[in-house]
Amino acid sequence: MKITQEADYGLRVVLYLSKLENGAKINAAVIAEHEGLPLRFLLKLLRKLIAKGIIRSYRGVAGGYSLNKLPEEITLKDVIEAIDGPIYVNRCIIDPAYCNAQKGNRCEIHRALGEIQTSLIKQLSDINFKALKDGTYKLPV
Repeated sequence: MKITQEADYGLRVVLYLSKLENGAKINAAVIAEHEGLPLRFLLKLLRKLIAKGIIRSYRGVAGGYSLNKLPEEITLKDVIEAIDGPIYVNRCIIDPAYCNAQKGNRCEIHRALGEIQTSLIKQLSDINFKALKDGTYKLPV
């Protein structure tokens, strides 16, 4: 699995918004400058996060963007899936028809990768943005 650059930027933007006062609205140009992102790219990214209910937009002179949920309600998994879609380590796990060995769900590799995927998704689900901003997240050893 590879997290795209767009998902990485999405994670950074949500963390930035998490560090603001609850309910604070901020202009996209300010976010772009702070995070070193091209504004057009950021706007496209924000639309995806808005569509998934992670970020909220406000129109008008006093408009801007803010989190639509509390930081503790948003996980790394939420943001990655909002940008990149479902998380999978191999496409045969999502659709057994892609199995190169033509074994479907009977493939030993498929089962092992499926377990790895389950673990990865759980870990991404266990880390929320409050824990990230506070530096309190802990992964199992």
